[in-house]
Amino acid sequence: MTHPDLNLLVTLDVLLSEGSVARAARRLRLSPSAMSRQLARLRETMGDPLLVRAGRGLVLTPRALELSERVGRLVEEVEAVLRPADRLDLGRLVRTFTLRTSDGFVENFGPALIATVNAESPGVRLRFVPKLDKDSTPLRDGSVDLETGVLGRSQSPEVRTQALFRDRFVGVVRVGHELCRGEITPARYAAGRHILVARHRPEKGPIDDALEMIGLEREIAATVGGFSPALALTRSSDMVATVPERHTGNLRLGLFSFPLPVSIPKVTVSMLWHPRLDADPAHRWLRECIRATCAKPSSGPRAV
Repeated sequence: MTHPDLNLLVTLDVLLSEGSVARAARRLRLSPSAMSRQLARLRETMGDPLLVRAGRGLVLTPRALELSERVGRLVEEVEAVLRPADRLDLGRLVRTFTLRTSDGFVENFGPALIATVNAESPGVRLRFVPKLDKDSTPLRDGSVDLETGVLGRSQSPEVRTQALFRDRFVGVVRVGHELCRGEITPARYAAGRHILVARHRPEKGPIDDALEMIGLEREIAATVGGFSPALALTRSSDMVATVPERHTGNLRLGLFSFPLPVSIPKVTVSMLWHPRLDADPAHRWLRECIRATCAKPSSGPRAV
């Protein structure tokens, strides 16, 4: 079996990114004729012209366009493997990490995470940006270094993930609400006026499915885009919110929380990052800080 020349991978990456034999030759410090020979080898190896003439310039074939991003990632990973690992000096590290998270994550885990990071590496800053969807593009294009959340079906397959904690949903009402007294049965829970948390179009979820199985249905009185506004409404009304327990610990202070009277699956909150940062020492240290912060027992109120 003939093994492919992996040196051609670097040449292919430069050719596809430059879209020009002359520019690729200058970048790799080769003569134009040597680069033309390399292109000829690539064409023969891959069975595709890769670059074809259009007017005075060259354009990528559909096969080349399809491979462009993938080849770039492969070269980055190879370079990361072959690059010697520098000893990380946290005391001298100066870097800003951008984290895409929910408001609940910032409000409940942000203070402890920032304290840990600042204690170990004073030159590191954390920039939190809102997570409005599960699109992995910000991780791929480098505008986000790491994100947290529940994995979705649309998650990009190349993204690395690590579970942080499991979370259960609890019911929440204001202190003095009628659900603060007596047994909370499925019927009493369903009879309340509920707040639905839905970032996009409202739809039924596991709670509604569980209630429907026992012949019950809840009334949705309001729909909001996050757990923070849901709990703010609960605080000043008779409406019922259903939120993840650990994710909203600090937000539920001063409210009455209770276990749901129906069984719904727990959710796993994970952190996600692009493989190009997998071996980066500073990024590995940040991931460990986040993992350790989330592993600590919650200090917020627990459901009674």
